[in-house]
Amino acid sequence: MAPHAVTPERIQELATARVVEVACELQTRLDEMTGGLQTLLSEQITELRGDTSLREMLAASTVSNLETFTDIVRYGISLDGLTAPAAAEEYARRLARRGITATALIRAYRLAQQHVLHWLLDGIAQREPDSRVAFAAGQRCMDLAFGYVDAVSERVVAAYEAERERWLANRSTERAAVLASLLRGETVETAVAEAALGHRLAQHHLGAVVWAADGDGTENSLHRCEALLGAVATLAGAQRAPLFVAQDRFIGWGWIPLGSRPAALDLTRVEELVRQAGPGLRLSLGRPAAGGPGFRLTHTEALRAQSVAMIAADRALPLTSFSDCGARTAAMLAADLDATRRLVTGALGPLGDDSEASARLRDTLRVFLEENGSYVATAKRVHLHKNTVKYRVARAVALRGMPLDAERLELELALIACRWLGGAVLRSAAQPE
Repeated sequence: MAPHAVTPERIQELATARVVEVACELQTRLDEMTGGLQTLLSEQITELRGDTSLREMLAASTVSNLETFTDIVRYGISLDGLTAPAAAEEYARRLARRGITATALIRAYRLAQQHVLHWLLDGIAQREPDSRVAFAAGQRCMDLAFGYVDAVSERVVAAYEAERERWLANRSTERAAVLASLLRGETVETAVAEAALGHRLAQHHLGAVVWAADGDGTENSLHRCEALLGAVATLAGAQRAPLFVAQDRFIGWGWIPLGSRPAALDLTRVEELVRQAGPGLRLSLGRPAAGGPGFRLTHTEALRAQSVAMIAADRALPLTSFSDCGARTAAMLAADLDATRRLVTGALGPLGDDSEASARLRDTLRVFLEENGSYVATAKRVHLHKNTVKYRVARAVALRGMPLDAERLELELALIACRWLGGAVLRSAAQPE
């Protein structure tokens, strides 16, 4: 029959036969094709290289997909209701448990589809002299390949996502249990704890609490908290990402890994980072501490520093660090606020009023005492003229109603309480002396 007399129906028949022929040859060369695909996928997708067991599972998945696809082509099996090969679904689950992204899995199917299509089309071109039949056969190969990958990839991704959710839930539960045990001071095998937390215990740690003080409990709040912790870790010279554990929608606990010899942390720069992160964020820090006991201790200190900031509420500083002697003292004073309020009232009198004028006087007096009564040093720290400092100190003493040396310890404690705990311990305007 002349080429021009071949009917469209006949072209389709010949094309189908040619596709089946090439698919039969593919069936006999599965080992070769599987090896080629494994090499291709490992070279193009580094995440899939894995260990021996993962490579073996990749081979099993590849073989099962190729066998299923060639059977569909050879026997004309419908793609409707197609299920993914068991080995392919299990491979997807193992990738999920290894934390390998679904993107890598989907890309593997696309690359495999391209590789197999090239092989089929080359085989058709070598065997079929009629360009019309070859074109129709190529179209059929593409339809079958795209249809197969579309159906199977949807099912293996569903298996991946289900396993990923289950694995993350189990991991979260395990991490929470290990973390709780460590923070209670219980003995936990180091290897088990490190595997669950993803954080090495045999080093120095810096405990942190990060929270959205404005109560904005959106998902973005936690992202901002974690990002801030990461920025502080970078500033601290951490070589690995910090451990961040969300406690609710707007607060997270953190541990920054500092290695064996932690460098001094510039708290002024840390406070700048907190301010840059947004007006609603607050950060409290413990002090660097080593090993498993240090993991717990620095966290406890960060929580105590946070309690100071929470009591101060909207007057809290962006950063509250337990390395600050004033913050440590304030944490002790916060344990009994009623007693601290009486201390402030008795030691300061009207100087303890909740007003801007009294606050300025208290701050100047506190620095004056810290500078051992030096007007010059105080003026330099508070950026005022020496005569202004003298006036404020005299005014503060007058309001207090007693000389500076009288009950000096209670005076200094009261000034610390006012600075760190704010309105929770200050005298309200209506409160009698």
